[in-house]
Amino acid sequence: MAAREKKGPHAILIAYPLQGHLIPSVHLAINLASRGFTITFVNTHSIHHQTTKTINGNRSGEDIFAAARESGLDIRYDTVSDGLPVELDRSLNHDEFMSGLVDLMPAHVEKLVAKIMQQFSPPVTCLVVDTFFVWGSPIAKKFGLLCVSFWTEPALVYTLYYHMDLLKKNGHFACQDIRKDPIDYIPGLKTIDPKDLTSYLQDSDTSSVVHKLIFAAFNNAKGADFVLCNTVQELEPQVIEALQSYKPFYAIGPIFPLGFTNATVPTSLWSESDCTQWLNSKPHGSVLYASFGSYAHITKSGLCKIANGLLISKVNFVWVLRPDVVSSNDIDPLPVGFKEAVCDRGMIIPWCSQRQVLTHPAIRGFLTHCGWNSILEAIWCELPLLCFPLLTDQFTNRKLVVDNWKIGINLIDRTVITEEEVSKNVNRLMDNKLGSQLKDAIRGMKKKLEDALSPNGSSEKNLKAFVNEFKPNAQTQCL
Repeated sequence: MAAREKKGPHAILIAYPLQGHLIPSVHLAINLASRGFTITFVNTHSIHHQTTKTINGNRSGEDIFAAARESGLDIRYDTVSDGLPVELDRSLNHDEFMSGLVDLMPAHVEKLVAKIMQQFSPPVTCLVVDTFFVWGSPIAKKFGLLCVSFWTEPALVYTLYYHMDLLKKNGHFACQDIRKDPIDYIPGLKTIDPKDLTSYLQDSDTSSVVHKLIFAAFNNAKGADFVLCNTVQELEPQVIEALQSYKPFYAIGPIFPLGFTNATVPTSLWSESDCTQWLNSKPHGSVLYASFGSYAHITKSGLCKIANGLLISKVNFVWVLRPDVVSSNDIDPLPVGFKEAVCDRGMIIPWCSQRQVLTHPAIRGFLTHCGWNSILEAIWCELPLLCFPLLTDQFTNRKLVVDNWKIGINLIDRTVITEEEVSKNVNRLMDNKLGSQLKDAIRGMKKKLEDALSPNGSSEKNLKAFVNEFKPNAQTQCL
């Protein structure tokens, strides 16, 4: 037993196979390993294939944590099937992909966990799984392991999903005549408008595969021993306090790589374009960065309206348009002649290192889909946000940015996109007067993030508290 204690806990960490979940999972693994954990990090075969394919000179068999191990961290690397062929286009076959994560992947995970437990030392003590995996708690219990649920979004979104039963009971979700009045009965939350719920909680029809996944995931999450959340205590104090009454819930964000831009582990699913030279040619604070993230889609009509709005705004911009942002079957959805009309005023790229672009002095604002990673990165870089949520948590994240924290504005205030409104709000964001007001607010937000990560900050204390509470429980599991 003494030998086991000296070696520290051994956690199997399984990353959810989407870019926005993979990035914080990798940095959580590095953070825990730096605190004495042995980590076996697991990607799906598909994600491993995509990430290694984007690295120049790397073959598909490369170990993405090799550099981290060279620095002295005990992070092993493995992969597991999600039950579907590696070559399947998961963007084009979304429902099949989601169904596979629920119904097919668990059997493959069980086999891998059994293998790791038999072959590797120190003994495995816990399973760290993304909250959206529906099978984390049952598999952990089957092998006598602690289950740590990792939530990559704000605590507000977690509590909305956690209290779906209350939303149903009160007629705000999963019924034909959904109430439109404000919701004021979620513990720790004063009030929230139904339009600010996640997209899946605004649906009257809950028969989709994603609803099935969400229901199962939060039923499973209630069986977890601990929850780690990529948020900051000072950003969501009442919500976090209410969640802590149910089980150990630790706000440990923002989970960034050391030095913010210095990522030693490849996480990009697409090859990254370098726009540094183009940005260097632009005046400081003159460029809008635009990206709709790695997962959500936009209609071709909507994309064209935004493109034309950017064109008539006369603002310089870098626009990340991943190949499947409309569909994998439509890889060039921009209006005919748009690129020629923009000329050198805009740079359109399929993907980039977002943190490196956001830190460039030429960038002044960020047109975003309101993904949580993007919001945290924008705050860190003191960039006001122009919000255009598309899917899932992004509508709730928008509320935090625009209504609560006042560090951004909406791209459109109606459901119909018009190029005139896009142009108007792009210029508002880039305007000195409003931009300065937003900057002042965002500096205060950044201070909270910096303070949380300081040696005596809330996130550092919370992570230490988790480790201190975890270790005795892990040792008990090993007995």
